[in-house]
Amino acid sequence: MGSGIYGIGVSALNAAQIGLLTTEHNIANANTPGFNRQEVEIGARLPQQTGSGFLGQGADVVTVKRVYNEFLAGQVLAEQGQAAHLDTYFTQVKQIDNVLADPNSGMSPALQDFFNAVNNVSSTPESVPARQAMLSSAQFLATRFQSLNRRLSDLNDGVNSQIGNSVTAINSLARQIAALNSNILLAQNATGQPPNDLLDQRDQLVTLLNKEIKAGVIKQNDGTYNVFIGNGQSLVVGSQSFSLQAIQSLTDPTQLDVAYSDAASGSIIRLQQSALQGGQLGGLIEFRDNTLDAAQNLLGRVAIGVAGTLNTQHQLGQDLNGALGENLFVQPVPAVNPSTNNALNGSTAVVSAGVASYSALTGSDYSLQYNGAAAGYTLTRLSDNTVTTYATLPQTVDGLTISSTAGGVAGDVYAIRPTANGARDFAVVIGDPTKIAAAAPVRSNATLANTGTGKISVGAINPTPVTADPIHPATDLNLQQPVTIAFTSPTSFTVTGTGVPGSPVTAAYTAGANISYNGWTVQISGAPAAGDTFTVGPNTGATTDNRNALLLAGLQTQNTLAGGTASYQSAYSQLVSLIGNKTRELEVTSLAQTSMVNLVVKEQQSLSGVNLDEEAANLLRYQRAYQAAGKAMQIANDMFDTIISLGR
Repeated sequence: MGSGIYGIGVSALNAAQIGLLTTEHNIANANTPGFNRQEVEIGARLPQQTGSGFLGQGADVVTVKRVYNEFLAGQVLAEQGQAAHLDTYFTQVKQIDNVLADPNSGMSPALQDFFNAVNNVSSTPESVPARQAMLSSAQFLATRFQSLNRRLSDLNDGVNSQIGNSVTAINSLARQIAALNSNILLAQNATGQPPNDLLDQRDQLVTLLNKEIKAGVIKQNDGTYNVFIGNGQSLVVGSQSFSLQAIQSLTDPTQLDVAYSDAASGSIIRLQQSALQGGQLGGLIEFRDNTLDAAQNLLGRVAIGVAGTLNTQHQLGQDLNGALGENLFVQPVPAVNPSTNNALNGSTAVVSAGVASYSALTGSDYSLQYNGAAAGYTLTRLSDNTVTTYATLPQTVDGLTISSTAGGVAGDVYAIRPTANGARDFAVVIGDPTKIAAAAPVRSNATLANTGTGKISVGAINPTPVTADPIHPATDLNLQQPVTIAFTSPTSFTVTGTGVPGSPVTAAYTAGANISYNGWTVQISGAPAAGDTFTVGPNTGATTDNRNALLLAGLQTQNTLAGGTASYQSAYSQLVSLIGNKTRELEVTSLAQTSMVNLVVKEQQSLSGVNLDEEAANLLRYQRAYQAAGKAMQIANDMFDTIISLGR
């Protein structure tokens, strides 16, 4: 009887002691990240059969289990990963919003200042100080474009750096999870019991991994985790981990792509970047591909549009020295980046792109693939994934003319960024204020001896591209050649002059109708008499002529961009609005996601978290149990002493 009582007492003491140790362990780890509280499972020993029935033999500790709910833990993982994604995206896009929307450092003040200076020149075209002020404002405008682009480029560099850091963190976490898989497997095989603290550590690493990138976890029968990312690429399989690399993009040397390192083959596999969702890495990639690139493109579209339309109009004017106008600004050109694999495959083709229409530029990037001589080319507009096929090049699409030389190999890929470098390359060409073409290069006159009532307009210059004159490509080569319009009768006239096709040419007269030759257009109104003559020729000594300056100033309010729906300022305002709306959207969704994380964490912690009040009660409970078991041992000892004393 003593032996049975002692055995039961010892089992009770052991159970109470383990309960106290487990409770103290919970209290000690109340603030440990990822810790799940633990509970002692106690089971009764097999009873002893006697003639009086089955007598209990005490209790054994079956196991110490962690209070863990896989469904709730999965919810926390998913919500925290999405919260990290949105928070990263919001943090990045807010930086662009702060720069573009600033009323002092944005583009709108610089544009307004420039056109104010152009208007001053149109008011006093003979004033050299006014012209110098216009050049200073043009330089300020260029500096502002370049400054904003530099800020966006700095953000891109920052994204590259953070992508590299995130990849390093992911690789480190993957190695630690694989190591814990191995340790957990060894511990389970050695004891047959779950190593709770190791399991918590592994789950905490998975949580940290999901804050970097969305990862799928599959629990194996042996208790190990297999972890997958992207489109199913293995990151951890049992005790083996795989690694990612941040490598230079094939088609954009300024960007990093995330690639998968296959240790078995030693090869590097470029991942589909859009498949890398969730976490900080997913937020960085989505920000770069969907917002940062778009912002740089749209800013560049404004810069290219400003440079192109102002240059075209400036070429149609005449400066103080009587020379035709040249480019006022450097004309940025579309960027075409061949994939580095093209040359490796033996391709020698060179693809180029030029702007055919500033108004038609969309601000999107494009991907061009050569499919072979028989299959032609596939062009994908990346903003909406619109696909167009062409048998040959050159082709014009969205205001862009795309050409290619021979030597292409099927599979060649080219990234075409029409406006990405627009703001970076925007610069002032003219440094001499006398070279501002404020005047019109031709002048119309009516001969004093005319007897009729006909009047000729001052005339307008037509942009007529002529490839033979690269300095003034928008101007007709014969623009300033003298032309005579002589009326042979009140209803007809002849036109004579160099550049006039079939000179002299006879035409019927209609009052107010356009008369266009050599790149200019005039109108004659009234009733000219037979013998009346009118001339159109070079505009010499016209220092006070402001006709072209007025046209330059008028471009400020004309809808020259976005398919003829936006002016320079409104196109920039669209960019500011786009970024502002995205920033506000992410701010709201990020806050909502944070609230969701707090909700699911609270629910998970209500089950798995340590409640100090509950643990304090458990301490008292196990203390009383230990004391009671000790009292039973004392009683057993007294009974044993009584039995011994009976034999004396």
